[in-house]
Amino acid sequence: MANAFVEPVTLRDHGIALVPLSLDHEVGLRAAAADGELWKLRITSVPEPGQTRAYIDTALQMRAEGHRFAFAVTDEASGEVLGSTSFHDILPAVKRVEIGYTWYARRVQRTHVNTTCKLLMMGHAFDRLGCHVVGWRTDNYNFSSQKAIERLGAKKDGVIRGHALRRDGTIRDTVMYSMRAGEWPEARAQLLYLRARHA
Repeated sequence: MANAFVEPVTLRDHGIALVPLSLDHEVGLRAAAADGELWKLRITSVPEPGQTRAYIDTALQMRAEGHRFAFAVTDEASGEVLGSTSFHDILPAVKRVEIGYTWYARRVQRTHVNTTCKLLMMGHAFDRLGCHVVGWRTDNYNFSSQKAIERLGAKKDGVIRGHALRRDGTIRDTVMYSMRAGEWPEARAQLLYLRARHA
C-alpha cells in the first residue's frame, strides 16, 4: 500500500461487519446489487452483474495506491454481503478521509444497516485514525443521499459544478459535505439515539 494511514481492519457492531473487500466477495456483491437492480440507477456507482469483478479489481488497485479502502458490508452472523462502502480520497497529511462508494441491497435500505456502518466508519476515522475532518460527496440529483448525509450531522460545504461523469455520460454537479472532529461526539450521540428509536 502506498500509505498505511488506513490499514486493513474489520469493524463490527449491531450484527454488521465491515470486512476489507476482496475477490471472495464477488458472488455476494453481485447478489446484493441484483436486489433492486441497483446498477440501473444513473446516480450510483453500483456495478452491473458482469462488471462486479472489475469493480473489486479497481477498488483493490485504489487500495494499493492509498486512495481508497473498500469494505464489504456483511451480516455478521451469516456472512451474507449486504453492500459495500469505502474510505476514499484519503489525505494522511491533513488527516482527512471521505466516506463514499456506499450502496446496499434494497432489502436492507432504510434499516439500521446504514446508520451502523456510518457509526463504525466515523468512529474509526475520528477515534482511531485521529482524523480532523471526514467528508462526503454525492450527486446533486441524489436527494435521498443528501438527506442521509445531513442526518449524520454533516455540514454542506458547497457544490462543485460540472465535476464528474455519471454512468449515462451526463455530467453531474457534486454536493460536498464534511464533519469536524469536534462535531463527532454530538453526532455520535444523535445517531445512537436514532438507531435505538428505529429498533
